[in-house]
Amino acid sequence: MKIFRKFPRTFWVANSIELVERAAWYGLFNVLAIYLTASADTGALGFSQEQKGQIMGIVSAFVYFLPFFLGAISDRIGYKKILLIGFTMYITGFLLMLQVTDYTGVFITFGIVGLGAALFKPIVAATVSKTTTPETSSQGFGIFYMMVNLGALIGPVATSKLRQTSWDSVFYFVAAAIAVNIILVLIFFKEPEREHSKDSFKDSLKKIFGKILTVFKDVKFLMFLIIIVGFWTMYMQLFFTLPVFADQWIDTSILYDALRRISPALATAIGTPEGTIAPEMILNADALFIVIFQLAISTIVMKWKALNAMMSGIFVAGIGLGLTFMFNNPFFIFLAILVFSIGEMASSPKITEYIGLIAPADRKALYMGMSFLPMAGGNFIGGILSGSVYSGMSDKIELLKVEFKSKGWEIPSINSEFSQNDFLQFAGEKMGFSQTQLTEYLWNTYHPQNIWIIFTAIGTTSVILLFLYDKFILKSQKHVLTTSEKLV
Repeated sequence: MKIFRKFPRTFWVANSIELVERAAWYGLFNVLAIYLTASADTGALGFSQEQKGQIMGIVSAFVYFLPFFLGAISDRIGYKKILLIGFTMYITGFLLMLQVTDYTGVFITFGIVGLGAALFKPIVAATVSKTTTPETSSQGFGIFYMMVNLGALIGPVATSKLRQTSWDSVFYFVAAAIAVNIILVLIFFKEPEREHSKDSFKDSLKKIFGKILTVFKDVKFLMFLIIIVGFWTMYMQLFFTLPVFADQWIDTSILYDALRRISPALATAIGTPEGTIAPEMILNADALFIVIFQLAISTIVMKWKALNAMMSGIFVAGIGLGLTFMFNNPFFIFLAILVFSIGEMASSPKITEYIGLIAPADRKALYMGMSFLPMAGGNFIGGILSGSVYSGMSDKIELLKVEFKSKGWEIPSINSEFSQNDFLQFAGEKMGFSQTQLTEYLWNTYHPQNIWIIFTAIGTTSVILLFLYDKFILKSQKHVLTTSEKLV
């Protein structure tokens, strides 16, 4: 009970809001790639991989890009009002996504959701910062990140089960979750103390852009941010690409049957009515591993130099991500995600720590705010990779079209004449294959697993660039790093 007395009520309200919001965001985001691209006869939209990559990549990039500029609005209008505006946009976007099925409509409505997330994102972190002291800050942010991962674990479990009933229920669930947050804000959230600027909004924006230009003049820091874009580009494939890859290429009924022999109740709880394990449920293992192992991994790398921890973590994450795409064995994918998670846990927190340590004392908040920019860049580039690159190398429908073209067969019009499932069924009958045999034939003929090379190469390149950055950029300017030299 002592821990509850260390922090004011607003701290716990803010963390509760964070947990619910992350459950809603990841509840949709973990299944979004499948919703956008799966066969239309399942209730999904049947979009191309390119369309999926654009929608997820561009909107997610703005979720991380906009908070840096929206801070001025939050400080001027007030945290409580911004939270209510953001959550209203969240709910509006979720419910509107139910009504549209065309590319433009989905892009716009998911963009509304993204704007709500961008308004929300800096508020809770700032509230946690303002409701902790130097003595309780470390523990306070530890609780905050635990809430983030708990939400990221709980939400997708719920939506994975709901989508087996209908996709509509997914959107109603995430909208209802955000409605709970509106109630929490209205009844329990107390506005923390904040500085009230006398500048006009225009002057505030001018100051923000001026500060950004100041940071961009720090060439070493700018180089570091560009390098870290590679890590986030690789990381986002866990959400953009892996669910689709698993849905198209991995027969998870084998995993379901093995689990059912051990515990029928557990198999029923996490499985589908068809006797499979949904891809997003497998993906959710990442959040589960973080909740279980983050403290242990953080303890291990605590005394490591920040760049060494980053390089090691990114390398391990790259290997783990590559392994998830290298094989179509559903048992192996859990081990691969564990490897990825270990790398993520070692590197991601160290990126934030490193930025905080190298930032000039009078510009720490500014530098920390800039840490969102690599995440924005990683989402944008990651969307491209999960779109056109995946489509050309690994998309099952596109590879089947190539097969038809090589045989001189007419390719039916997908989503107008045939659904994706209709096309797969038609192709199987035409080629004399069952669906399992068709998948195996395409896997062995076109090697969609080779996309692992690109994803792992991005991580490895980031590690090499960090090594060169350390060796030739930082080592030549050690006099600048007197307070944090041991960490770089």
